Amino acid sequence: MANKATSIDIAYRAGVSQSTVSRALRDSPLVSEETKERIKAIARELNYKVDKNASNLRTQNSHTLALLLCEDPTNDDSLINPFFLSMLGSITRATAKQGYDLLISFQQLSSDWHADYEDSNKADGIILLGYGDFVDYEHKLERLLSQNTHFVIWGAEHNKSSVASVACDNQQGGLIATEHLISLGRREFAFLGDASSHSPEFRDRYLGHVRALKNAGLAVDKRRQVDAISTENAGFEAANMLIRKGAHFDAIFAASDLIAVGAIRALKEAGLRVPEDVAVVGYDDIPVASFANPPLTTIKQNTQLAGEMLVESLLKLIRGEKVPPKLIPTSLVVRKSCGIDL
Repeated sequence: MANKATSIDIAYRAGVSQSTVSRALRDSPLVSEETKERIKAIARELNYKVDKNASNLRTQNSHTLALLLCEDPTNDDSLINPFFLSMLGSITRATAKQGYDLLISFQQLSSDWHADYEDSNKADGIILLGYGDFVDYEHKLERLLSQNTHFVIWGAEHNKSSVASVACDNQQGGLIATEHLISLGRREFAFLGDASSHSPEFRDRYLGHVRALKNAGLAVDKRRQVDAISTENAGFEAANMLIRKGAHFDAIFAASDLIAVGAIRALKEAGLRVPEDVAVVGYDDIPVASFANPPLTTIKQNTQLAGEMLVESLLKLIRGEKVPPKLIPTSLVVRKSCGIDL
């Protein structure tokens, strides 16, 4: 008796991967109509039948959650934003507390991670940390929605209410950071960080910063807003750019601690004292903030609560419940980088 045809046989004949065959036979929107028809025609020719038992097995819950970390530019080989290390710990603890296993995967932004979990069923749902350029990232989220994947994202609220998100209140963080600097007598502000839709978290921090300035009757000078990604090198270059073009400022609000640390180095190399000449506030309260010279005043995000809420939200999605976006309040951690009252 001849061996039964398999999806591997179809993949070979069609010149595609086995996972593409699986998607095509399920009418997944990830496969073009032309490719679907070619694969289905080959399946009919080979008298291929879907193994119902295997299909049912794949739909069973794995009792595992997946945490996908997207790559970030860093000064070392880790390509992981240090802020996510504390998030990783809190998510791991929260997952274990719920009796689930956690699968951690490091995803390159160029990879096709939005399709990887559709066929593998390695996990019942996905937590996404980091996104690079959010405009590009949104397209991948749309693909996850189209294949009914259970997922929750950290840090940036999507424009569709059907996307579950957990974030700290970045506008509130920007507001209280700037209000603190204003209370110390600072009047000429620079903001270091991308304030566009490509970086919605940084943009919201900037909007809170602007609101505080307007509330205090202070001018918003867009020439003192310099784009920077979240690295020390980017903060160093952004502060140097301000200095080279002769901008006058007595305070810097940096969109992340890494940017702030780089900015402090640039200020010192230019002969400016921190905080006497320029006060600096960062954002995140990563461990390096307390060891900076001077120790960095910053906005703290509650990573323990964030991890618990991410896991809780994902489990609700898996159970079929609706999950609205969630915001976590931020808090100010005062250290010496802005401690001089003028």
